[in-house]
Amino acid sequence: MRPYFTEKIFTIASNKEFEAAALELFNYQAASNPVYSAFLNGLGVERESVTSVERIPFLPVEFFRSHRILPAELESEYCFESSGTTGTIASRHYIHDLSLDEKSFLITFRLFYGEPSDYLITALLPSYTGRENSSLVYMVNKLINISHNEMGGFYKDNISDLLANIERSRGARQKVLLIGVSFALLGLAENYSPDLSGVIVMETGGMKGRRKEITREELHGILTSKLNVQVIHSEYGMTELLSQAYSSGGGIFRCPPWMRLFMRDPYDPLSVSSEYGRTGGINIIDLANIWSCPFIATSDLGRLYEGGSFEVLGRFDNSDIRGCNLMVQGS
Repeated sequence: MRPYFTEKIFTIASNKEFEAAALELFNYQAASNPVYSAFLNGLGVERESVTSVERIPFLPVEFFRSHRILPAELESEYCFESSGTTGTIASRHYIHDLSLDEKSFLITFRLFYGEPSDYLITALLPSYTGRENSSLVYMVNKLINISHNEMGGFYKDNISDLLANIERSRGARQKVLLIGVSFALLGLAENYSPDLSGVIVMETGGMKGRRKEITREELHGILTSKLNVQVIHSEYGMTELLSQAYSSGGGIFRCPPWMRLFMRDPYDPLSVSSEYGRTGGINIIDLANIWSCPFIATSDLGRLYEGGSFEVLGRFDNSDIRGCNLMVQGS
């Protein structure tokens, strides 16, 4: 893959540019990535037959649990690992160029929320903070460092300090972002019921086995009521992707320009569509995944809306409950 490509993907401004970049990356992956190449061979797909993004085969996300997804000639600089649950195998995302990951999540954050330095960034991620190879912790820690706010950080059991620092920043009319895993935000809401009006409260999903899974609608209803905020923001990301989608309320996510979703037919996994209103398995093209695999068939169920926004409806029954996105029961 030519060096300019890593810069090119972050300047994509049209569907035509996206599709051209995706097809260029498909040809590179088909030729250089032994796992993806073997996957194509197993499907009987010839490179020359893939002439549109809808015909690109998507690698099932489960491959990240059992294979090293990286072109043969490349070394890994880092490895992100999913949290997993008891009895499951963790996914491993081998990273050739960590700076590409940082560029992706920083540009995405700025696209949706502005400069990190404008915020006090606080985090309630107790199930992640003990894991140095968590992609979520890596991203949030980087955002906190860039914000250059000494009150920013990961808060575990020191909730009194968290609330005091948030109140201090609110008094100074500074923007505040509180990002947390679902069970930790529920604990905050139910045990303290603080007034966080004006604060951006963002859930990354997942009860991590700590509490019974509930729907996103139920979760957001509890949090808005007990935290005194109008909406709950959400982050959709996973170990196997370098990019994230964000929701500013209502569980409707939007992607950066180099990331796009497709819906696959649950009964015909090779049939995908980008038509609005379609419901099915979520397939993702993340062009930032240049060196691993940009074409991922996830275990999530979703619905696609106009403009490429989407909603997560749940998971396939045979999928493990793990990762950063919220598990819900039904639609």
